[in-house]
Amino acid sequence: MLSRYQIESCQRLFSEGYSHFIRQTPLWKLPGQALGVACAEVWLKLEHLQTGGSFKARGMLNRLLSNPIPPSGVIVASGGNAGIATAAAAKALGVRCEVFVPEVSPPAKRAKLAALGAQVVVTGAAYSDALQACLARQQQTGALLTHAYDQPEVLVGAGTLALEIEQQGGLPDAVLVSVGGGGLIGGVAGWFEQRSRVVALEPELAPTLFRAREAGRPVDVAVSGVAADSLGAKRIGELGWQATQAHVRDALLLTDESIREAQLWLWKELKLAVEPAAALPLAALHSGRYRPRPDEKVCLIVCGANVDPASLV
Repeated sequence: MLSRYQIESCQRLFSEGYSHFIRQTPLWKLPGQALGVACAEVWLKLEHLQTGGSFKARGMLNRLLSNPIPPSGVIVASGGNAGIATAAAAKALGVRCEVFVPEVSPPAKRAKLAALGAQVVVTGAAYSDALQACLARQQQTGALLTHAYDQPEVLVGAGTLALEIEQQGGLPDAVLVSVGGGGLIGGVAGWFEQRSRVVALEPELAPTLFRAREAGRPVDVAVSGVAADSLGAKRIGELGWQATQAHVRDALLLTDESIREAQLWLWKELKLAVEPAAALPLAALHSGRYRPRPDEKVCLIVCGANVDPASLV
């Protein structure tokens, strides 16, 4: 299990030498009424403004800084965001990067990878297929493997986001977190522990944590739907599973319709251009799947912005 000390040490590392890369993203506090929610305040952690357009930059940079990088560079499988973050970190450190993405990955994300100088390999129908191809390639080249969500350094890096929230605003009553493979919620839960209520949110069509809880262990699930490119891991990561078992009581499912409606609401009402995965926290509030108390301060992690603007209509 990761510790709060590890997260604090990672944040110091970022601030002392990499503040040009890891941004302190804004925490926007609004009255609940401004978002149509019956609670005291809604905090929007605007992590979609992070380098690479998602929270992933934190974990990927920490992974690269924590390990020797061979001449063959780094390698990762990703639906898009982890690859973009790894490619950006690799470019900042001046090392090679190879990214394996599934066919479901959006063209906009592939184009961003190429622009960052990564070698992009498109293979397989889903993230799990791209991961298997990536692992086989890593055995050939010896490149440093950066996992999208299931390495300690990745969770620790993600935990700095939660530490930043507390530094900026204090402790929220609840933190709503989108879940794919579990790297983000693992880091967030590892920092807040049970001092704030951490709520796991997944699409109905990609219920990796929800099904694991039903089975009592991580299991493979079929994944599809509007957020599959970001939340398309077919099995919850072991580290995320451990963290959620220890610190997360609630795991909720959301319809694709509610996710899409929240994504469009964020654009039309607040001019936040975000991907579907970033809209799950608002969807949980607007759909009533999460019902805050009237006096509650609820933090929504707006986790990614790698979206084609033409889709926001």
